[in-house]
Amino acid sequence: MKIVQFGAGNIGRSFIGQLFSRALWEVVFVDVNAAVVALLNEKRSYTVIVKREGRADERRIVGPVRAVDGRDADAVAAEIADADLVSTSVGKAALPKILPVIARGLAGREKRTPGRPLDIVIAENARGADELFRSTLASELGPSYPLSALVGLVETSIGKMVPLMRAEDLADDPLQVFAEEFETLIMDGKAFRGPVPGVPGLHPVDDIRAYVDRKLFVHNLGHAAVAYLGYRADPSVVLLADALRLPRVAGGARAAMDEAADALAAEYPAAYSRAELAAHIEDLLFRFSNRALGDTVHRVGRDLYRKLDREDRLAGALLLLARRGLPSRAVAEVYRAALEFAAPDENGRLFPDDERFRRDELPKGTEAILRGVSMLDPAESADARAISAVLG
Repeated sequence: MKIVQFGAGNIGRSFIGQLFSRALWEVVFVDVNAAVVALLNEKRSYTVIVKREGRADERRIVGPVRAVDGRDADAVAAEIADADLVSTSVGKAALPKILPVIARGLAGREKRTPGRPLDIVIAENARGADELFRSTLASELGPSYPLSALVGLVETSIGKMVPLMRAEDLADDPLQVFAEEFETLIMDGKAFRGPVPGVPGLHPVDDIRAYVDRKLFVHNLGHAAVAYLGYRADPSVVLLADALRLPRVAGGARAAMDEAADALAAEYPAAYSRAELAAHIEDLLFRFSNRALGDTVHRVGRDLYRKLDREDRLAGALLLLARRGLPSRAVAEVYRAALEFAAPDENGRLFPDDERFRRDELPKGTEAILRGVSMLDPAESADARAISAVLG
């Protein structure tokens, strides 16, 4: 069995590649980083270092693996032609670049083995990513290709936390990656056109939207809350786990997660109970406190344009709460704290887009950011309630 994994980054290697390699699948990475591709083909393996609080690191060797340069469209298409599964974890911005190559591979596959389905696991943590795949592939392949019959577009909820690697760690081993122990890949069980792979760690569900939203509005929201409230409370704090030890930060993050959980329980009563969401929050706060992981306030809070987007963790949660008629005081407080965020990286530099945000957006004021960055329209009732919650 062979999986073609687009993206040999942290999630691709620490999560997808590790799960399938351990199940004895052949793992073929596709990436445009020529140095990483060359090293994977030279070493044929890499190391995942599992970080646990209060315990020794666990080193896991993942292999054998190999890699293909994503710029070699013919080679990538050939890999897709005989793959048993394709997965992607390249980031939403890079998807338009890889989808034409995937389409080319699907077309070649249909010529080689007509009628053979292929499932694509979308490990992107992007709401509605399946629609982007569907529309782009349909456009690339044309109306004669039976896309809905042959291609399963499998959305996922990626809960694994992987920190940025420091320069000194990469100097020791450019392929090693740090990660937490969590290894459950929630996926849309209804989207498969072939059988769900019998790989330990895969968890198919019936209502993937409920779990994508749980990840966004509990996990991602809570994570961001610790970063933004932590920076506000103590701008010198570096590690996320240290920020969480500040009582005001822990209390504010928990309150925001609880508000979002109230809305999710109302929105998806068949998927999970409020009690199950409460237990999930406790587990997440425990995982956020893992100091050994070395995750930073900078990494978790950076990229304000994306994290303040209408569909993302803050504005999205505010809208969900507004539509449900539920209070959102704690989430609104996290939104306001995000506007103060300026945590630097290990070299003392801001994320480039956050420098632009502070230069171009902050001077306009909070209401302008709510309208122009979060794209909230005061003429819409839910949007107006979300705006009002933040402006107080």
